[in-house]
Amino acid sequence: MKDGTPREEHRGAPGHDEPDLLREQFRQLLRYRLLLAAGVLLGLLGGGYLGLSAGSTYIASSEVKVREPTSDPFTGRVLDRVAMGSERRTAVSDLVAGRAADAVGIPAARAGGLKRDLQVSNPPNTEVLRFSYTADAPETAARYANAFVSAYLEVRQEAADDTVERMAEALRTQREPLEERSAELEAEIAEAPEGTAAHQQATARQTLLLGQIGEINAAISSVTSLDTTGGVVITVATAPESPSGPGLGLLLGLGGAVGAGLGLLAAWLRLVFDPRVRSAGDVSRALRAPVLGELPRASREDPDQLLAEGRLAEEYRSVAFRLAYDETFAQRRRLLVVAPRGSIETPLAASVNLAAAFAEMGMDPLLIEADLRTPTLTDQLRHADGVRPGWAGASGRGESGWPAGVRVPIDAGESGIFDLVPGRRVRNVPRALTSAAASRLITHADDKGAVVVVLAPAVLSYADAIALIDRVDGVVVVCDPRDVRRDDLARVRELVVGAGGLLLGAVLHSWGAGSDRRADADAPSRARTPLRPGSTAGGTGTAGTARRVSPEGRAGSTRDISSETMGLRILDPSELEERNPRK
Repeated sequence: MKDGTPREEHRGAPGHDEPDLLREQFRQLLRYRLLLAAGVLLGLLGGGYLGLSAGSTYIASSEVKVREPTSDPFTGRVLDRVAMGSERRTAVSDLVAGRAADAVGIPAARAGGLKRDLQVSNPPNTEVLRFSYTADAPETAARYANAFVSAYLEVRQEAADDTVERMAEALRTQREPLEERSAELEAEIAEAPEGTAAHQQATARQTLLLGQIGEINAAISSVTSLDTTGGVVITVATAPESPSGPGLGLLLGLGGAVGAGLGLLAAWLRLVFDPRVRSAGDVSRALRAPVLGELPRASREDPDQLLAEGRLAEEYRSVAFRLAYDETFAQRRRLLVVAPRGSIETPLAASVNLAAAFAEMGMDPLLIEADLRTPTLTDQLRHADGVRPGWAGASGRGESGWPAGVRVPIDAGESGIFDLVPGRRVRNVPRALTSAAASRLITHADDKGAVVVVLAPAVLSYADAIALIDRVDGVVVVCDPRDVRRDDLARVRELVVGAGGLLLGAVLHSWGAGSDRRADADAPSRARTPLRPGSTAGGTGTAGTARRVSPEGRAGSTRDISSETMGLRILDPSELEERNPRK
């Protein structure tokens, strides 16, 4: 970019692989801890309710090997194959239930309800029926299971006995005419003389009939000798020692797991339909610009303290270094600090600390408060020093009242010194911002080693920042990802790019100083409560010497210069001639 033309891909958000996006989304889901906790709690309550309300149930099982009537138990010859589907239907029939009800002493009218707790299954590739009965008591479950097994075997054996009796009766019916004919032939043989043809023919016919009768008698004997036992009990139901089904502990575990899943689902839906950004990645993608820094989450001891300390000061220094070594910013050295919406409080603190950080880097920073609607920096400096600065009066103003043309040196302690052009209420804000005097003021950045930091109202609240973009170019957005919306950031980008500016990046904070609620609540207190002394330059921890005015000095007498404070202080330009000579 040596030609000075910024490239969009250079300023755009860095690419993310799919695993990185998934990890980021999972971290964002964990932000909805209330939904996750509610889901887990709901699951535990549901599991506990099921565990306590269902009560203890016991299941006793008995198994029967089904068989068909056989003539020889060793050869295993059967009349037909066992149809296990039909046998299973027979086992749960009303006939078997009625027999079981009689066996356990229950009226036949309740037999239908008795079989509701019975389950009959057939293991695959077997001729075994498993009778499982569920009851509130273990002894009851075992007794009812055995009763159903006995009833089923009785019904099946009676059915087999009936079949055998019908077959034997049919054979007897076939034998009766043969026996009658045999008796007639016996009479003919007795009447006919021996050796005659009539005697021989009657004897032959009788022999044939006796053979047929013998065959029928053999068939009757074979049928009546069949073993009609319906099956063999291979497992007798006994009282179970422990209740069946999941216990209270398992139900609580399952409920907690299901509740956690529901909580994650609710958090995901909340994340999908939440218009606010929730992470630095969301901000970077919405602005198509990098996140320059994330201010620490810990709240400042005094939110009205301008110069930061500790980790917060180091983060501001890190942002300043990133900007200073950015090739695009280094060409122009003009920086516009704004917020998307809401209060200017956090961008104000950011602009002051960035100006102090630039001064610490050896640059000549100029901080311009371009908030001409509700300027607050004058009051905060007055609170920090205990006296209203001399430049806060109306003398020396131009026709529009801003800028006054006077740069006020500000001592930032060990960070160094930077100049300030404070804001002032004017009648026509657009004319003051676009005036030739304002343009000349911004050209201070053209001097060697100089940098201009401009503080403007929120982009989406007023058009003041847009009016300054064509002269400032570089824009840094200061926002709280918990309060800003994706649409707001996209709109800010459209306005900045459309006005010919360049988004250098974003600075994120999460201690709420820039939210509308905090600004509205703290505005009256800032107007009447002095700042607490206690700020260091760049987080070094060394106090600067402040000029505070005694009660007599406010009437125009001498100043007390022996008191110390850690806030910003106003310097007399005459004492800076050797420390920071003007160009």
